[in-house]
Amino acid sequence: MQETIKGRAYVLGDDIDTDQIIPAHYLTYNPAIPEERKMFGVYALSGVPAAQAGLPEGNRPFVPEGGEPGEYRIVVGGKNFGCGSSREHAPLALREAGVEAVIAESYARIFFRNSVNGGYLLPFETPTRLVEEIRTGDELELDVKGHRLTNLTTGKSYTLRPLGDILPILEAGDIFAYAKQSGMLA
Repeated sequence: MQETIKGRAYVLGDDIDTDQIIPAHYLTYNPAIPEERKMFGVYALSGVPAAQAGLPEGNRPFVPEGGEPGEYRIVVGGKNFGCGSSREHAPLALREAGVEAVIAESYARIFFRNSVNGGYLLPFETPTRLVEEIRTGDELELDVKGHRLTNLTTGKSYTLRPLGDILPILEAGDIFAYAKQSGMLA
């Protein structure tokens, strides 16, 4: 696990649901097949209405045409991020799109656990309403172990809630690697 994540922010609002993160009609792809797994990233956040995306340059897509991971490494969300169905593909889609961390005020529990169990994303929580402080395209630096976010564009810095008990799982890579390391699985 990286100690520091640097990259552009993609800012969303409250109640971003799993069907906005990866619409159901794209669930026909098989994540076990590398070419198809990539498609989850291609269509990540394609269900978010343009008015809710907060893009600085109009209809700039989350993932550029051609499907290579986009420029956004950190998604900033409001309350109840990842609500909706228990779609395991939602954090996978964000990861395939190049996202390494999501910072939100609160999460739907299933999205949070899927992010951790699959080792897809670092799900930080913030006591500050960052969706009103950070803009899509701002350059951010996330100190993972120090749970500190710095907006390099504005110079402002924010303390995040520590990852706590999930940190060893994320450091191991996913829940199965953690279980093997800790002797729970042979």
